[in-house]
Amino acid sequence: MLKKYFVKFLCALLLLSLASNSYAQAKKMRGLKDEVKSRFLMGVALTDAQVANRFPEKTEIIKRHFNSIVAENTMKSGFLQPREGEFNFEAADAFVEFGLKNKMFIIGHTLIWHSQLPDWFCVDSDGKNVSADVLKKRMKAHIQTVVGRYKGKVKGWDVVNEAIEGDGSFRKSKFYEILGEEFIELAFKYVHEADPNAELYYNDYGMDGEKKRDGVVALVKNLKKKRIRIDGVGMQGHMGLVHPDIAEFEKSINAFSSAGVKVMITEWDMSALPSAWGASANISDTQEFNAKYNPYTESLPEDVSEKWNARMEEFFRLFLRHSNSISRVAFWGVSDDDSWLNNFPMRGRTDYALAFSRDLKPKPFVEKILKGKVRERALPKTK
Repeated sequence: MLKKYFVKFLCALLLLSLASNSYAQAKKMRGLKDEVKSRFLMGVALTDAQVANRFPEKTEIIKRHFNSIVAENTMKSGFLQPREGEFNFEAADAFVEFGLKNKMFIIGHTLIWHSQLPDWFCVDSDGKNVSADVLKKRMKAHIQTVVGRYKGKVKGWDVVNEAIEGDGSFRKSKFYEILGEEFIELAFKYVHEADPNAELYYNDYGMDGEKKRDGVVALVKNLKKKRIRIDGVGMQGHMGLVHPDIAEFEKSINAFSSAGVKVMITEWDMSALPSAWGASANISDTQEFNAKYNPYTESLPEDVSEKWNARMEEFFRLFLRHSNSISRVAFWGVSDDDSWLNNFPMRGRTDYALAFSRDLKPKPFVEKILKGKVRERALPKTK
């Protein structure tokens, strides 16, 4: 009889041990998306190589930590329609299929943007601006061909990108020269016609600035006043060790939310390198290489790393605190070697801007999040 109970006792211990190990393993495999749960989506920008699984370890990071994806370049007009009427969907199709296969919230980036725009889009064969009617037809054809192809698959679109200047005025792009601010209204209308269920966003950088903030709020209110659908504003999170001011960034979150739209933290990265050109994220603002602004070619000094991680953690706490307004937080790349900042504003630098290092290890602030040690807290009051 004692032997029988002893065997049952051993079996119970074994089952308890297995359950404990399974729980520990499950805990170990939890990703960022699991830690934030339903508070907001955790997103990441992908390259074509990552979609094609050329780097399996990165693919595992993507699947484990993120439930939303955006293509870094593949869905921009210059890539999709390099010549009028000639669409190249191969890479975009693969990107969308990757998202569907892994049950991710897919973002289309971006439909109308003055940069990475094919040369033909706004001009005629003589290089002169086309008429308003011609540009409208080209915009509509491009937007509705692309959106129509991915109807019901791509859940949200960055409809217009970077159309507001730092002073709150409209950027004097070719679109604006030919159509005025109407080009924004038309773009949102064309997307909604092609996919009435897709979410529609305006996306821009430098959104912590007061004048730009006011300009974007005015844009949102104008679209809503005209009953044109807009669901959200993407605040590009291109940051540095001294910019943006976190309190000003928070003001913008509140302002956009109060305007009646979702807020998304898009293109999140933080340069660890010194800067002499301010906080611009305009990709045309390039400069000649200067070694003075590339001081950490081998590794990041410990004191700089600590400052970088502390600042990333503080912003993540901010996002958690405003999770009732923020629907998505998306890194602009997987690991440091992916970052566009290695070549902006000067080529050939070594930056440390993303959540995972070049050897694919999570940064300390990510490890803290995964251990449940990062929670929202109020910012210190300013005098």
